[in-house]
Amino acid sequence: AKTKTELEDHLTDLRQANEQLVVATVHAHEVTEAAEQAARLKEQFLPMLAHELRNPLAPIRNAVGILRRVQTAEPLIPWIYDVITRQVEHMARLLDDLLDVSRVTTGKIVLQRQPIALTEFVEQAIETSRPLIDGRRQRLQVSIPPQPICVDGDAMRLAQVISNLLNNAAKYTQEGGDIALSAEQCGDVVVLRVSDNGSGIAPAMLPRIFDLFAQSNRTLARAEGGLGIGLTVVHSMVEMHGGTVEARSAGLDQGSEFVVTLPVVHDVPPKAASPRAAEPPSSERSYRIVLIEDNVDANDTLRTLLQMIGHEVTSAFDGVTALSVVEASRPQIVLCDIGLPGMDGFAVIARLREQLQDAMPMMIALTGYGQVEDHRRALAAGFDYHLVKPIDVDALSRLIAAHEERASPASVKSNGGIAPI
Repeated sequence: AKTKTELEDHLTDLRQANEQLVVATVHAHEVTEAAEQAARLKEQFLPMLAHELRNPLAPIRNAVGILRRVQTAEPLIPWIYDVITRQVEHMARLLDDLLDVSRVTTGKIVLQRQPIALTEFVEQAIETSRPLIDGRRQRLQVSIPPQPICVDGDAMRLAQVISNLLNNAAKYTQEGGDIALSAEQCGDVVVLRVSDNGSGIAPAMLPRIFDLFAQSNRTLARAEGGLGIGLTVVHSMVEMHGGTVEARSAGLDQGSEFVVTLPVVHDVPPKAASPRAAEPPSSERSYRIVLIEDNVDANDTLRTLLQMIGHEVTSAFDGVTALSVVEASRPQIVLCDIGLPGMDGFAVIARLREQLQDAMPMMIALTGYGQVEDHRRALAAGFDYHLVKPIDVDALSRLIAAHEERASPASVKSNGGIAPI
């Protein structure tokens, strides 16, 4: 009887253990599903957040562009223009950092690798960071070897790496300080160094400097700004290219140095090693343009700015109206927002291709969605270019000029194409 009782007790314990295991398994499954759902929502939320925050930046940048072109003797206008422009660009960089760290942590970044000249991405990085450095009246010394050096990489991402390091140096270096950027080939790698004589890095901080949201020497004043994201992106991008990055500093107020190594590509065709082509001049011709943008302030300010440059601009605030406007005015260029109410930009271009067939104008997508997949989707839909808000109207003019140079005379149509009016 005792043995039978013990056996029944043992079976009862086993049943309870099995029930607890089932409950724990179901709970674990629910937790996993909740975590995956939260990750999906975050992936959807950050691009949407960036889109919504970029939208108000567009009319601000357009308005300050109008301000720059207004004829006035007021000496403060150039200074006001510079201040607003710098702050808009800074906000746009913060949004880019937010999106990049989301893509890095979820493994969404895909590199577009090819043999690329060192000078190409270094010059692009300097161009990106120059306003911040000049705004703080800092001196930048650049030392790049004269001989061609190539790496196998994504030019845009490598420029982002160097630009992030230059921006970091500028933020943590006092006004009027010194920043240096150098490169040298050491065997099968190229070593790039970004150094400064700024606030330095505490020894305890060095091992964590590339961690997400880590910031050195942070105070309540938050004078340096930033989100503590840029160096995390640098570390991930460099590793994706098969390289290494290291932070060095003798301590606080002793400056810092970041050392990046990247594998060198040998036996590269001369074309891949050539420096970046000179930037084409801005187009000075006048074109018929249809602007499709539902944000009233963004539409009004961009239309005014383009008219001040000399273009003939007709506005539409939704996709359905835009179809009839394009049909009536037969523009050479269409600037089309993607996130339109009712009929979005992709539906607009699909209908225009049906209406105009071979007489399609130059199509430029304007959008707050700036991820690589957004760019590819726009081009696949038939847009010639994909510009992320807030756009630089001078860059837009250069884009039009470059497109004009590439267009052959035979392809220019009287009612479309890129022929000037």
